[in-house]
Amino acid sequence: MQRLRLKADGRIVELRDGQEFPLTPGVAAATEAGTPVVRDLRRRAQLTQQEFAARLGVPVETIRNWEQGKRAPRGPARALLAVIAHAPDTVFAALAKS
Repeated sequence: MQRLRLKADGRIVELRDGQEFPLTPGVAAATEAGTPVVRDLRRRAQLTQQEFAARLGVPVETIRNWEQGKRAPRGPARALLAVIAHAPDTVFAALAKS
């Protein structure tokens, strides 16, 4: 089982043997990039904007704004998207239980 920690600055690190290791740089950098990444994550999950928004618990307008580059995900949303990029099935299964 992988243990992840959300840092105050929005980064996600993996905990192994009492040490913190950043998630793959590609995941973090891709999430910060914004527009195409959110769209790509949603399309890889084969979800509409409405379905993706419902699973994340955010308004569909938020997803539209992220995808159109009007706004960028920040803080916990950015962290959640980074985890979705890393393990989408696990995240969606955990979110469905809550």
